[in-house]
Amino acid sequence: MATTNSDRSWLYHGHVTHTRHVPFRHSFRYSLFLVFLDLDELDSIFSGHWFWSTRWPNIAWFRRGDHFGDPGEPLDQSVRNLVHSRIGHRPTGPIRLLTHLRQFGYVINPISLFFCYDNDDDRLEAVVAQVTNTPWGERHCYVIDASTADDETLVAEQTKQLHVSPFMTMDFDYHWQITPPGRTLSVHIENWRTGHRAFEATLSLQRRPITSKNLAAALARHPLMTARVFLAIYWQAVRLWWRGATFQPHPKHTDAASPGNGEQATPGRVGDIGKTDTSIP
Repeated sequence: MATTNSDRSWLYHGHVTHTRHVPFRHSFRYSLFLVFLDLDELDSIFSGHWFWSTRWPNIAWFRRGDHFGDPGEPLDQSVRNLVHSRIGHRPTGPIRLLTHLRQFGYVINPISLFFCYDNDDDRLEAVVAQVTNTPWGERHCYVIDASTADDETLVAEQTKQLHVSPFMTMDFDYHWQITPPGRTLSVHIENWRTGHRAFEATLSLQRRPITSKNLAAALARHPLMTARVFLAIYWQAVRLWWRGATFQPHPKHTDAASPGNGEQATPGRVGDIGKTDTSIP
């Protein structure tokens, strides 16, 4: 059995923390793991590792159709095309994806991040944040230009484009703070409106190599990772409703809020095999 495959694809273990500041403080923290995959290595990264696959169904399975773009088009091409259409520059280097894999046929990805590097694999050129909502199964990709960022933290502000939480309206701006992937990786998102912070979420992760031992440990510790994410989303929604948070119905799509180039709005039932249904506020 294989012991290690790559110094460009890794596992990340850590925690996600959500904190809501209005209309009352509400916070939670969960442990999790994600995979960080170099898209050029998709055909080989899990070769020799039982229960993991990028080509066919398995206990842990990367499935092309779980991400944006034409399923018949290589994922890295979809990412390059999207970035070029948004910021006018086409990434030429490696593209690496931070995401949950499909487990036991089910996937739920509140956010997946594509890190686009320059041709020398030295600096980030762009980050694509693929956000999907539950239970609507709609998807939007936020493209962040990283060409002028320093080596420590990528900072950006963007207008919210996708209805995600049933307890939060659309009139917010996202403030992003992303550290380049390395020994550690941090992603911090804040929701701001009229000068006030309403919500924040943080991914705090530490890198581990993809080895047989680490892959087995990840499945043993989190055997139903994606199902747990699904249950956590609904459990926290129930808690918010019970505490009196105001329900916000899904708005009708407008030119400003509907998915555009590079996104898909594909409503599906949560839990459908072959569907992607996820959520963050």
